[in-house]
Order: sequence, then C-alpha cells, then structure tokens
Amino acid sequence: MNAYTIYSDGGAIGNPGPGGWGAYVSDGAKVLELGGGEGHTTNNRMELRAAIEGLRATPKGSVVKVHADSQYVINGITKWIHGWRRNNWQTSLKEPVLNKDLWEELLFIVEEREVEFVHVKGHAGVALNERVDVIANSFARGRGEEVELYKGDKKHYPEYEVTLSKKISSRKGKAYSYVSLVGGHITRHATWEACKKKVEGRTGARFKKVFSKEEEDQLIREWDSSK
Repeated sequence: MNAYTIYSDGGAIGNPGPGGWGAYVSDGAKVLELGGGEGHTTNNRMELRAAIEGLRATPKGSVVKVHADSQYVINGITKWIHGWRRNNWQTSLKEPVLNKDLWEELLFIVEEREVEFVHVKGHAGVALNERVDVIANSFARGRGEEVELYKGDKKHYPEYEVTLSKKISSRKGKAYSYVSLVGGHITRHATWEACKKKVEGRTGARFKKVFSKEEEDQLIREWDSSK
C-alpha cells in the first residue's frame, strides 16, 4: 500500500480577496508540487482547497499524512464534520455551515483513503510548510507563473530548511549586499527585499547576505566556479 506525505497551505489577501493555495505531495520517491488561485475568496476556502487538491493527487486506498497549519481544516475534518452531517449541515447554533461545498468534497476524498491530519505551527521554520506558504502567496498575489512547481525525483528536490527571512538574517550586522544565484545567473542586490523578490518561489535558488566587498567577491567566485 502506498504511503504519502502532504503539506498544504492557503490564504487570501484581505480575507476575502484574491487567494492562493499550495501543496506538496510525496510518496517518498517522487515529489509533486501543486498550486492555484482564485480572484475572490477567503483564507479558509484556500486552506480547504489546498488539502483537497493534495489528497486528490494520491491514489484511492493510499495511506496519507496531511500536514497543515490550519486548525480550521484539521478540527473541521476530524471533529466537527460528523456533527454537521448529523445536523443537516448546521452548526450547534443552528446556522448553516460555511464552505459546505468544500467540506463535502474533502470528506468524500478522505473517505476513500486512510488519512491522518497533523497540525504544524505556521511561520516557524518548518521547511515544507514554508514552501507551500510561498506557493500559496505567489498565486494569491497573481504571480503564480513565477513559481517553479517541482515534479520529479525526491532525491533532486531542494530542501527548504528555513524561511527565507530567517535564513538571510541568521548572521547579525549591517549587510554590504545580498547575492543570489537563480538559474545559473548571479545577481548582486542592494536590499534584502530585492533579493527576496528574485529568489522567492524559484526552485534551486541560492542566496546569501555578505558584509564586505571582499566577501561579496569571494562568494561570487565560489558560485561562479560551481555553476
């Protein structure tokens, strides 16, 4: 029986507003990244959509562990949904359940698989949670075409060890510049925001904060020789 790992995330700018979702799906040998967006939606709908699309990418009968930072999704599918169904999709306050269409879609997919939902803390440096957050945000901001969604062998998948902001600020002090390597091209950046815009969502991107002209030159020589 196949076993899969999923990381999912979603959000909307303005809530409601333009939204996006992202998912990472792996069977241990292969990795598939997914993402999409909607013009007017909510955080909760995008969180649900991310989980749905991630699970949809796994075969029926699979054993799946879904990691998400949304308590709404996890509590809804593991605790609340059974009561909602018994109450004809009404809450304990006798109000219609919001996002019923997506809850029904998620429940249908879950019932065809053996699924465990795991809560992860958002924006805490959990590698793959940070990655799907980048995907979701890119689609929400209308920049989904700039995200290189990975599909291929897991052994070639770049590991997202920490958030971009945490990684770039791990060394203290005023930066001389920021250097990025994207698609074989090395670029110097005067600000972190410019560097972040260059590397965010780009598979295999490298970046580093440097503190002197000498350090910048040395890093560029090293990266240039390793390309």
